[in-house]
Parts: sequence; structure tokens; C-alpha cells
Amino acid sequence: MRIVIALGGNALLRRGDRPDAAVQQANIDRVATAVAGLALEHEVVITHGNEPQIGLLAMESAADPVLTAPYPLDLLGAQTEGLIGSLLLRTLYDALPGRKIAALVTHTLVRADDPAFARPTKRVGPVYPRDVARSLARRRGWHIAKDATGWRQVVASPAPVGIVETETIHDLLTCGVLVICAGGGGVPVTADHDTGALTGVEVVVDKDLTAALLAEELKADFLLILTDVPNVYAGYGTSDQQPVLDATPDDLRRGGFPDGSMGPKTEAASRFVERTGGLAAIGALDAAYEIVHGRSGTLVRPDLSIG
Repeated sequence: MRIVIALGGNALLRRGDRPDAAVQQANIDRVATAVAGLALEHEVVITHGNEPQIGLLAMESAADPVLTAPYPLDLLGAQTEGLIGSLLLRTLYDALPGRKIAALVTHTLVRADDPAFARPTKRVGPVYPRDVARSLARRRGWHIAKDATGWRQVVASPAPVGIVETETIHDLLTCGVLVICAGGGGVPVTADHDTGALTGVEVVVDKDLTAALLAEELKADFLLILTDVPNVYAGYGTSDQQPVLDATPDDLRRGGFPDGSMGPKTEAASRFVERTGGLAAIGALDAAYEIVHGRSGTLVRPDLSIG
């Protein structure tokens, strides 16, 4: 099969970890263990999150007295693609000796008139106490929103409408290359209507929605979304919490999953299944092989009663 794997941000930095390079290198060894078995049997494309990394770079850039102005989010996103792509590539080289691997800085097209530009919702960077977050918001012009354990910066997150490098990624796959791409949702750009010229924009595209679009454009058979829980839960965090092991897109949309956590993952899986008739699954990083083979996770499948 051709599988697109979307790694959650916890693959490199779990909640509470210090954002040190050594910590990320240690955590990424789990990724190699998780995906190596799949890469030996299937064509694999790996995407990844970047929320902790881009938030850290944005904070450092905003505080740097040498700069006239902070670096824009699109360029910071490109930096995280290079950083995380390099860590993944080096670790996978050790886990898959002889395998061709490429880490590709990837650009994601968004619409300049997307209404999401006016509604910042995407959480990035570290979690702050309320008073610290409010102070940072005043000084740096941030929008902030409540997170599970504190407050975080939020930025606009328009919908992805295309991947600039899809044909390049396809060509690499046909040559047997494992491709790491579309990290953090890709570098967000708009295209000029007349010339096609690309312009970076100050947003962060949701990585799971980008992974779903990439999987669709690559005609993948399977979209695998890996996170820090073993499957989707109905009533997550309540006394009525129940695992969802098998679902259709309609089932998931009726679940009302929150935008800040499981919502984008269930929507990404649903879009891919609806648009392609393929399969998607959501589950824990360490169970990646078992999920693809039907022994773990939440399987998202077409509604066989339709048509």
C-alpha cells in the first residue's frame, strides 16, 4: 500500500518536555521504531507536527533585539520543516539501512480570501499561566486562547487547497524513496491569480488536514494519523468515556470532537475516506504497525450502505 503517516507533535516533544534538541532527538527514536516495520512493507510518506517548535522560534524571534521585526510564520515554519526533517531522516537512516530517504521542504496553498484569516484558532508554542499569556499578548500583539492546562498563542489556520510539490513527491515515491514532507502543515503560501507567483502568509495550516489532502493527491491507500492516545474516545475525559474502534465519517462528525485536539484529526480522516474511498485510522504512535493491520486504533471506513 501507499501510506501517508501524520505524526502528532508528541512525536518529538511531549507535554511537559523541555524543548531541548537532546530531548527531541531522544523522543524521535520512538518514531523510527514505530514506522520502520511499515516502511519495510509499504510505500511511506511521513508528515509531522511543529506546534512546539514554531512557537519556540516565534518567541525567540520576537524577543531578538538584533531583528528589526520578527520572522514571519511562513519562514519559521520552513525552519521547523528543516529541523524536524533532519532529525527524522537521520534516525530513519539508522533504522532502515540502505533505504532512500528524502526530507522535503513543502509549500501548502491556501486561499487569500479564506475567512479563517479573521479567526485565529490554531494553538502554537508553549503553555503559559493566564497572567503571563496576557502580558505576552499585550507586548507582542498575540491572540491567546485557553488550553487544557493554561493559555497559548493562537494564529489563523486557513484550509489547505493544494500542495505545490505533489508531483515531486510522487516522482520520489516511484523511485522507492521514503519521503518526509508537509511538516507542520507545510509552508503556507498564496498563489497570484495571474502569474502563479507564491507569497508566504502569516498563518499555520493544520497538519492533519494537509496530510489528508496530500494523501488524496498522491492517491494513497491509507491515511494513518498518530497521536498520544490509543484511539478516538466518545466522551473523552468524562465518566462515560468509551473507545471508538470503527466509524464512518458521519459517525465521527456526530461525535462533536473539540477543535483544539481530536476534532481536526477526525475531520482529516473523514475527508480522506469520503473523497477517495480509502481507509484511515487514528491511534497511538507506538502501535502504528498494529493499527494498519487492524489490531489497534480507530478505523475510519466508507459507509458501505451508501450507494
